[in-house]
Amino acid sequence: MSAKKEATSILDGFKAFLMRGNVIDLAVAVVIGAAFTSIVTAVVKGVINPLVGAIGTKNLDHYSYCLKDPCKPGADGTAEGGVQILWGSVAGAALNFVITAAVVYFLMVLPMSKYLARQEARKQARTGKTEPEPIPVTELEVLQDIRDLLVSQRTGAADGVVKQQRAAGPDGR
Repeated sequence: MSAKKEATSILDGFKAFLMRGNVIDLAVAVVIGAAFTSIVTAVVKGVINPLVGAIGTKNLDHYSYCLKDPCKPGADGTAEGGVQILWGSVAGAALNFVITAAVVYFLMVLPMSKYLARQEARKQARTGKTEPEPIPVTELEVLQDIRDLLVSQRTGAADGVVKQQRAAGPDGR
């Protein structure tokens, strides 16, 4: 599987995890999320907020929009008075949620689903209900088929020879 397809399938799995209403997954997310809250908060305050601070203030909570005056900056940097929309607080909470959900998914849900898939494969192997895997066609076999097709076109032979060889399999049976 290519890295791009694997990344896409991981992100699709993450999206499915966020969108489904499974109570057990939700309970695991709440418990693990509560355990990671201090770590996530430290990452946001220690890494992300300083990066935001390079552009503006060091705390996302200080970003707001004043709907009705007077909105004056307070001593701690937050706006006081007036009617405000505290969109920075919402952005910070959303950022905390996304980081927590990603940690829960990549450290708990993804490994557990891979483990369950391996268990299912072992169970099928024990019961003998496995599907036969298709025989992979090698590059050499493809080149031999092309050669045989070119020879048959040049000599005027029927193309059924190539089809018969491919149907017979790589060992000629």
